[in-house]
Parts: sequence; C-alpha cells; structure tokens
Amino acid sequence: MKIGILKPGRVPDDLLPTFGDYDGMFVRLLGETHFSFEVYSILDGHLPTDPQAADAWLITGSRHGVYEPHAWIAPLEAFIRACFEADRPIAGICFGHQIIAQAMGGRVEKFHDGWSIGAKAYEFADGEALSIMAFHQDQVIDAPASAECFLHNDFCRYAGLSYGHNALTLQPHPEFDSAFMAELIKDRTAILGDELQAQALDSLQRSLSTSKVAAVLSRFFLEPQRAPYLD
Repeated sequence: MKIGILKPGRVPDDLLPTFGDYDGMFVRLLGETHFSFEVYSILDGHLPTDPQAADAWLITGSRHGVYEPHAWIAPLEAFIRACFEADRPIAGICFGHQIIAQAMGGRVEKFHDGWSIGAKAYEFADGEALSIMAFHQDQVIDAPASAECFLHNDFCRYAGLSYGHNALTLQPHPEFDSAFMAELIKDRTAILGDELQAQALDSLQRSLSTSKVAAVLSRFFLEPQRAPYLD
C-alpha cells in the first residue's frame, strides 16, 4: 500500500541531523512491511491534485495554525474533502488532526488553558489507557458532525476523531520518541518558560504506547472499515 505523506511543517533545523524530519518518523512508526511512502512538502507548494495518486494519505504536524492565512491552507482543505469524496483513507496527526476537522466543518482554536507538552495519558472510548507524546496549544474545540471521538483526556476533549472509513486523526504525536521530545522541549525554551519545561521533561519518564498506536494507524490504513479502537 502506498501512503502519501503530506508535510506542512519541518523539524527544527538544529534537530534534523540527529532525528530526521517528520516523514521519516512516520516511516519508522508504521514500518515498510505493508507500506511504501511518497512525501509531499506542502510548504514548498507540492500538494497533490488527485486523491488517487496514493492508496491512503497522512498529514503530519506543523508549527503553523490551521486558522492562519497561509495560501496553502484552503487548497489542503479542498484536497482533504476530495479524499472523502474519492473514498481515499486519510489520517492526520496534530496539525493534520486539526486541519481535517476544520475542513469538515469543525472549529480549532488556541486552548484557553494553554499548552499540553510531554508524555500524556489518554483514554480510548472503551476505557483502555494510553500514553502518547503531546506538543500543542491549539486543539479542536468543536468536532465536525461526521466525526466520532474515540480518544480523550481532561485537557483535550477531542484527542482522537474517527470519520467512519474515511479518516482517523490524533491530536498527540505517536511518532515522537522521548529523545526527540526532550530536545524539542529544550529547543522551545523561550516560549515555554522554566516551570512548564521542567514539568514536560519530567513526564518523559512515562512508558509510551507507541506500538499500540502504530497498530491502530496501520489497521486503519489496511482495514478502514474496522473501528479504530478495537483490538
């Protein structure tokens, strides 16, 4: 199965030599046993026009807000809706989660309680607990009518949204490991402040549910008719 990775953001330049970019993190997360990948740099104007150019799509994170007036936002939203119409599965992580919600009629804002950063506990709709990396201030405030929430915590009401067989999206970052997150937190010292930075770094001792989330994403791509929270 060929997955087209739509990349509207980049890893900070000083972290690229060690950790690579977001697309590489998803290749490592999902593996290449069942998938091949093609990367489209949205910031460089490389947005595909045909949803059938890949078997499925994935939108990565970005430092940009989905409500910002970038020229590429509206075309990306149009492509998302075209994927729904063409029955091409599409997944979104962080920014990807938010832009899919916005494209389908939801609302995204900066959350009034600020940042969620570090390893965070989330709960599946069936009650199973997961630990996943988070790094966001924006979040989905109103989910689209077509979406079902399958993952949440007290800070983020809509941390995971399922749009039937069409889309699966997550606010947290299953592609981030502890080493990358530690360096990213240190890289953002100026915007986080000492207290929040210390709390976020301390949270990295938590064991992550990376393999579980990778299995959920893989199952969505390979068997989109299945509910994302089922074993």
